Amino acid sequence: MTQPIGPVDSSKTPRYAGPAGFARLPRLDQVEHADIVVAGVPFDSGVSYRSGARFGPTHIREASRLLRPYNPALDVSPFEVAQVADAGDIAVNPFNIGEAIDSIQAAALELTEGGTRLVTLGGDHTIALPLLRAAAERHGPVALLHFDAHLDTWDTYFGAEYTHGTPFRRAFEEGIIDTEALSHVGTRGPLYGKKDLDDDRRFGFGIVTSADVYRQGVDEVVAKLRDRIGDRPLYISIDVDVMDPAHAPGTGTPEAGGITSRELLEILRGFVGLNLIGADVVEVSPPYDHAEITGVAASHLGYDLVSLLALRHEASAHA
Repeated sequence: MTQPIGPVDSSKTPRYAGPAGFARLPRLDQVEHADIVVAGVPFDSGVSYRSGARFGPTHIREASRLLRPYNPALDVSPFEVAQVADAGDIAVNPFNIGEAIDSIQAAALELTEGGTRLVTLGGDHTIALPLLRAAAERHGPVALLHFDAHLDTWDTYFGAEYTHGTPFRRAFEEGIIDTEALSHVGTRGPLYGKKDLDDDRRFGFGIVTSADVYRQGVDEVVAKLRDRIGDRPLYISIDVDVMDPAHAPGTGTPEAGGITSRELLEILRGFVGLNLIGADVVEVSPPYDHAEITGVAASHLGYDLVSLLALRHEASAHA
């Protein structure tokens, strides 16, 4: 087996020097094959409030310069057990949402050929729909863990069906998510009306609010989510506004009362062994991110998602 090409050695080249690939990993065109790819989608034409997430992928990559190759929380060196590479950004039309969605889906299918797993850096939450379409084309309807302050199962905004607040309603309507294994985590804040919850329940979603995480604790929440997911193919979508604005100020639609970055990372680490097939981290808006707080959190989320996929890859290789 060929030894994976890892990140640039920060003991020899300063972290602030050189290209800013995610975690200083090699580019996809520098490796023969990638088991896991990280790709950006610089797109925010679907936002309903504060824009800026089109600059999220670059911002997250810059923050990821501080990541190191061994993950002690998961006891894995992800870049040693799997070939991980940065595929760069998927270029999409900022003026035509429908065309952008089609481009993202096509790129995701291309990047996941041959069993490669994809972690996507957004970009606004509109991009989750084409990523789920691609995942379902590879694996059938997928279980979904959606970390977000908001439901994102609304119908339209200003008559538009494809926005950052509608992807999971469209995914339900298209039959690409497994309605027996859908969960929102970290939701909170005001809604347009009680019907929002009624519709969401009708689509099959269970809800773990940010208050539930606080009152029940991480371990109980993880146990409930694992039980709901089982061994189904799992897609994880993380809107960074699931975290409290104290932990993620750089986002478009912040809500008070969110979970901490520590709680979010610990929940993710509880999913070791699940059949994770892809993930995204979205809604990082650098113009509002003083001191790169959100970028740092998002880079660690991406790192732990890559680590979970690497563990899964290692287990499959030894099965």
